[in-house]
Amino acid sequence: MEQNQRICKKCLYDYISRLDADIKTDESKYQDRLERCKACDSLMNGMCRICGCFVEMRAVIDKNGCPHTTPKW
Repeated sequence: MEQNQRICKKCLYDYISRLDADIKTDESKYQDRLERCKACDSLMNGMCRICGCFVEMRAVIDKNGCPHTTPKW
């Protein structure tokens, strides 16, 4: 059974804004990652169906990568 999950956007952006700058990716790379995630069939309600993460949280951290078997970014 599919459930609609929601995350508070304010909480999400508060979390992202509090991350240390040295672990965050630059804005253009972050936006590119999000665009690639949006085009992926594994995205559902802002979550990656492969790993279960919220893509905005995963994409903002520079060392993270796409969990797809053929990474999108």
